[in-house]
Amino acid sequence: MSTPRIAPGGLRELGLVNHLIASVAGRVIGGTRPHVFTTLGRQRGLFRAWLWYSSRMMPGGRLPRTETELVIVHIATLRACEYELRHHRRIGRSVGLRPEQLEHAGQDDWDGYTDREQALLAAATQYVQDRGIDDPTWDRLRGHLDEAEAIELLLLCGQYDSLATTLLTLRVQPED
Repeated sequence: MSTPRIAPGGLRELGLVNHLIASVAGRVIGGTRPHVFTTLGRQRGLFRAWLWYSSRMMPGGRLPRTETELVIVHIATLRACEYELRHHRRIGRSVGLRPEQLEHAGQDDWDGYTDREQALLAAATQYVQDRGIDDPTWDRLRGHLDEAEAIELLLLCGQYDSLATTLLTLRVQPED
């Protein structure tokens, strides 16, 4: 593994509020403070704004949690972001993703996915790889999602593609 470009911070680097947030998150997931929090938390105010924004999509979005996690694991697979993959495979299992769904992450045409799941994943693939979604894929997606859900999906894809880029660039290491 490569050395993190910015090491996870402690109380001094994070400040009391961000350290507390990271500590609570660690307890919730049954482990140590997540390195994503203890690294991004060094940018104190922006971290809290990012966390609030992120939580409006996951877990607080309109899309079902299983679909949200399926899309996140799909994007993490496409981006080869081990940090996102480890966290969201676990979360995905906890919200009901089946092992075979996780096994086929990164494939949007697996026949075990529903038509709706295939539409979500095809859109996510194009979003990440092409930086946009073509008209046929968009039309297929809109056959399953209303306007607000379609916007949410695009923001979710952008959020987790951006987070993967940040984690990979900073070389944030998964927790043991």
